[in-house]
Amino acid sequence: MIEVLAPAKLTWFLEVTGRRDNGWHTLRSEMVTLDVADRLEIDPGGDYLRLEGPYSGLPVDDSNLVARTLALVGRRAGVTVHKVIPPGGGLGGGSADAGAMLRWAGRVSNDQALTLGGDVPFCQMGGRALVEGVGELLTPLPYERRAVTLVLLSFGVNTAACYQAFDELTASGEHPDGRNHLERAARRAEPRLAETMDWLRATLGGRVHLAGSGSTLFVEGHLESDVSTWDVMGPEGLVQFRQTFTTPSEA
Repeated sequence: MIEVLAPAKLTWFLEVTGRRDNGWHTLRSEMVTLDVADRLEIDPGGDYLRLEGPYSGLPVDDSNLVARTLALVGRRAGVTVHKVIPPGGGLGGGSADAGAMLRWAGRVSNDQALTLGGDVPFCQMGGRALVEGVGELLTPLPYERRAVTLVLLSFGVNTAACYQAFDELTASGEHPDGRNHLERAARRAEPRLAETMDWLRATLGGRVHLAGSGSTLFVEGHLESDVSTWDVMGPEGLVQFRQTFTTPSEA
């Protein structure tokens, strides 16, 4: 049995730089990996996919990114994924698992990894990188140990709806700016996100940032010194705080 870790990814900043003829938006962003990680147990002689942990209700059919990764590299294996990364929050849970499988299988080109998803090329590499294009252009950056407080919400933001809202905003004459060009669009696509961000910023100020298209929020640094996780009730449901650090590449 082989064990590999699949670190969560965090989008530190995000700029939308254009749109291709196929409708895909080009981006410029900094991504980092975190010490929040799924754990994958790989049996090279097996042929199964199992999920364990609090998010074990996710599908385990051919649509799962672990299964798609094995198909891409032409391999079979038995894989048990111990899920820790919350799904649907923008931390790249499925992409992280795919990246871990690619590291085990011997890696593929960024263009090949991109066929699994825009975050998979970075998740295959990990660490810290400038990410451009639609996720396939990676420039490794020196590792910096950073303390981060994740703010996990009880709902997600639909990525397609977020980009549709972004296109509507730009068509109306708005110009994206700030640390995350998708923030206004995400708030428009998911009003619960807007309510929660406003509530948090009333307490914590402008330190609350949106990660990618959401719904995960984050604060640079740790808010408390004596706890690592805690939960509160926000205006739109449970809000979970989790203190973590960035990690170097798994390479």
